[in-house]
Amino acid sequence: MPKVKVPRKSTAIDMTAMCDVAFLLLTFFILTATARQPEPLPVDTPASTVKIKLPETDIATLTVGQGKIFFGVKGQQIRINMLDRIAQKYNLQFTEDEKRRFSVIESFGVPVGNLKQLIALSGDERNQPGLQIGIPADSTDNQLNEWILAARYATKELNNADLRFSIKGDSREEYPEIKKVIDILQKQNINKFSLITSLRQAEQ
Repeated sequence: MPKVKVPRKSTAIDMTAMCDVAFLLLTFFILTATARQPEPLPVDTPASTVKIKLPETDIATLTVGQGKIFFGVKGQQIRINMLDRIAQKYNLQFTEDEKRRFSVIESFGVPVGNLKQLIALSGDERNQPGLQIGIPADSTDNQLNEWILAARYATKELNNADLRFSIKGDSREEYPEIKKVIDILQKQNINKFSLITSLRQAEQ
C-alpha cells in the first residue's frame, strides 16, 4: 500500500510579542540611563592594567590637571550639607535655589568667593575652558582642606559612613601638584585612596 504523503506547510512565527518585549526593554534602558556629564577639567589619566570599579556612593574625586584642583562628591544631599558647612565656615549665605543648583554640580574648581557666580551659570557656561581657576590649596589659603573636611562630616552625618577618596591626575601633571593633594589627605589621617587610571592592554 503506498505511503500517504503529508502535505508540507510553511512555518510561520509570530514575532509581534518579541518586538514588543524588545521595545519595552529599549524604552526602559533609555529612561533609566544616566547621562554622563561633561567634565569641567578634562584630564588624560595614566594607563594601568588594574581593573577595580569605583563605588557608586560615599566617594569623592579630586581632579588634578593644568595646575588646578577640582573637587566632586557623589550624592545631592551630601553636596547640600557640605555647602552649608562651607557657608558657615566662611560666613556666606546661599538661597534654597542656589543649594539645589549646587547639588547637581558633580565637580567644581573655584575659590569660595566665586562660588555664587559659578552656581548662577548654566551647565554649558560652567564647563567653558579656563573659567574655573581651581580650588586654592596653598598653606596660606587651603580651601581644599575645608571642602574635604566638610564632605567627610556630611557623609558621616547623612549616611553614617566614611567618605572614600580617589585622585584623578593628568599624566602630564607635575608630581608636586599631586603630592600637594596627598599631603592634605594625610593631614586628615586619610592614608588610603584610589588613583584613577585608564585601562591598558596587559603585556604578553
